[in-house]
Amino acid sequence: MNLVPIFFSAEHLLITATSLAVSLLASLHVLLHKRDTRAAIGWIGLIWLSPFVGTLVYVLLGINRIERKARALRRDRPAVNRMDAGEEDLSLLLETLGPERHHLSTLARLGERATGRRLMGGNRVEPLDGGDAAYRAMAQAIDEAKHSVTLLTYIFRFDAAGSPLADALARARHRGVSIRILIDSVGSVHEGKPIVEHLRGLGLPVALFIPTLRPDWIRYANLRNHRKVLVVDGRLGFTGGMNILDDFLDPGRDARGCGKNCRDLHFRIRGPIVKALQQAFADDWAFTTGELLDGPPWYADDLPIEGKTIARIVVDGPDLEADPLAAVLFGALVVARQRVTILTPYFIPDPPLSAALVSAALRGVEVDILLPRKNNHRLVQWAGFPLLEPLLEAGCRVWLTPPPFDHSKLMLVDDAFSFIGSANWDPRSLVLNFELNVECYDPTLACSLSRIAGARKAMAEPLTLDEVRGRSIVLKIRDNLARLFSPYL
Repeated sequence: MNLVPIFFSAEHLLITATSLAVSLLASLHVLLHKRDTRAAIGWIGLIWLSPFVGTLVYVLLGINRIERKARALRRDRPAVNRMDAGEEDLSLLLETLGPERHHLSTLARLGERATGRRLMGGNRVEPLDGGDAAYRAMAQAIDEAKHSVTLLTYIFRFDAAGSPLADALARARHRGVSIRILIDSVGSVHEGKPIVEHLRGLGLPVALFIPTLRPDWIRYANLRNHRKVLVVDGRLGFTGGMNILDDFLDPGRDARGCGKNCRDLHFRIRGPIVKALQQAFADDWAFTTGELLDGPPWYADDLPIEGKTIARIVVDGPDLEADPLAAVLFGALVVARQRVTILTPYFIPDPPLSAALVSAALRGVEVDILLPRKNNHRLVQWAGFPLLEPLLEAGCRVWLTPPPFDHSKLMLVDDAFSFIGSANWDPRSLVLNFELNVECYDPTLACSLSRIAGARKAMAEPLTLDEVRGRSIVLKIRDNLARLFSPYL
């Protein structure tokens, strides 16, 4: 008779020992890589309560492969040296801000430490409100180019917006201007007619950022380059949130009725900060193609003083250890004393940013958040809705802008700080995508942008706390289910 109970069999002991070892290794990985305490406790609980299954789920869903993949892709690729960090000229910054806004100098220090880049004075930043103004200015700049044109964008469509820019680029090439065009590989097949083959047919050098075999109907792809940069002759730059497609054109501009009249903001930039924009493009181009763009014709020897805006670029992406974009957003909310205005099409702030918004409102800061009433990505809108209630309870004001869709991205603080660029207030921009924003310290620019935001707000309707609380249970369940997927939207 077998005197050894079945649960003491060699097979069972082997399975138990293996389970303990696997669970222990997985738990150690959680402890070393999960900064959020609640997430770490949840994963460790799942790992030990469901041996093997819990570990398998953690391996599939809990390990951040996005950062690891991005860093692996960047490894051993050419890189362009970014601008050396150095002491900012505090006296110039304080003079520009004025005595009543000296507190914003602490935000400037934070930005330098988060990005490793110094502020640069002497810039002129001009807002271009709408596609008609932006595309016209970009085409004119390309037509006046003498040495080089570099263009980086997420979406470049072959339509009434993209075709004139493609023609301008072709004319520049025929004049002997050096051209480089970088388009995100997913954005390049965005709904509508792709333009890549047309550009190549015109003899223009085009590269795709991280080509993927992912079907073009999958919108929520990771590791996408969402930056928008155009630099002409190393002296004139454009950046902001606007892709190149006719959605942002006035449909009444010609007999064809092209465009949807969607709103967006782009910016024309002159001054020393243009060199930093070119360096950002050159880094992405070197990563993608292996070609280094250095010296003439890509960089101008001397960039003159063009204006009074003190600026710094903030590049972010999953290949960086730090989170400079989130750091600047959070810091701006913390130092704000009077007012904060936020325009964004996609609003799913993480808990620290939500807490900072609540804290600002409770301190008496006027916090205005402008969102589209009808979003072009319904899941994103649903996921963000549950996050609005605590903000409204704290005193934040939420405004819903009417159609057509507003794709503008802008943050204003205390009538002196403007944060412009490609990033939205959602996990995709702050964690999954490669983004580029520009810090701007200039009361005159902030005043100009405040008028634009005020015009948007004048057309919008306030969202009240009663409206949010009074939504049906079906809508609340739908929105909170969507919120569970917010890290991937």
